[in-house]
Amino acid sequence: MGSPPDAGMKALVGWQEVAGRVTAFRPGETGQATHILIVSEPCKRDPLVYGSPIEPFQERTVKEITQLAAELGRRLQVLNAHVTAAESCTGGGICEAITRIPGSSAWFEAGYVTYSNRQKIEQLNVPAPLFATVGAVSREVVEAMVRGAQEKSRAHLAVAVSGVAGPDGGSPSKPVGTVWLAWGVGERVFSEVQHFPGNRDEVRRQTVKAALEGLLRHAAGEISNQG
Repeated sequence: MGSPPDAGMKALVGWQEVAGRVTAFRPGETGQATHILIVSEPCKRDPLVYGSPIEPFQERTVKEITQLAAELGRRLQVLNAHVTAAESCTGGGICEAITRIPGSSAWFEAGYVTYSNRQKIEQLNVPAPLFATVGAVSREVVEAMVRGAQEKSRAHLAVAVSGVAGPDGGSPSKPVGTVWLAWGVGERVFSEVQHFPGNRDEVRRQTVKAALEGLLRHAAGEISNQG
């Protein structure tokens, strides 16, 4: 009898194709009973975020995002307040993180994914001339976005993001990884620019994390003011 045959096996796990191997062993030859032992090697299952497998250190970022969203929910419940998000480059990632948390309907009612300039104008009332003068990735645009999201949703806290996630679309003044973020807290608005390293998925994940961290800071400040 020749070498043990190998049979290829594929399985779909969490929308991702992973490969394993089935090996058949046939002990015994001359007149002895033959049996087959099937040994299946375990297949690695990589988590998927934004449609791509992520490395262990990136998986930690995903877990951190979930923890941040959970803590945000706890602080909003203390404040008896709601939050909203106006997103461009993250494509709904902030809202997805917030709604991972069971019971999030108690502090989150609506979010706005305004990927195009036209939708920023139509949904969030961003002044159209801003796109010609300062561009979509700018302090002025994210501050207008966060104001529009607050007005539409009547949420006390809000965050807005607009950036260049890549791999294309960068410029010398706004390279890939440039992201503007703005937070609305009642009548006040705070904004900042970040320059995140990495590929498109990494830039988007870091933006979601920074957005939630900012919401947590401002929620903590509101709780302190109440005390």
